[in-house]
Amino acid sequence: QVQLVESGGGLVQAGGSLRLSCAASGRTFSSYAMGWFRQAPGKEREFVAAISWSFGSTYYADSVKGRFTISRDNAKNTVYLQMNSLKPEDTAVYYCAADPNVLVVIRAGGSWGQGTQVTVSS
Repeated sequence: QVQLVESGGGLVQAGGSLRLSCAASGRTFSSYAMGWFRQAPGKEREFVAAISWSFGSTYYADSVKGRFTISRDNAKNTVYLQMNSLKPEDTAVYYCAADPNVLVVIRAGGSWGQGTQVTVSS
């Protein structure tokens, strides 16, 4: 298993940008698919984006396509989520997830970090 620590959340105005980071421990990071989920108050946790370990294939929720970009740096054991053109409805706690299988990450997450708060003001 990997341990995950998210950072980079904060308060931003609508239209602004933030970059989230998720640092993973463990020597097998490069063999894990990684993903981001979010949970807004009173709502269920939802999938945002994922990246495979093999070819770096990326997957996005329709609500963030064209605005968010997921990437990874295996040398730094870190996955990123660049968020542009932020909207108030993007406000949520963002969680990092990891699993060897990208389909598992997309459907259920896997190992979780503690989350980082993103607040977008209108």
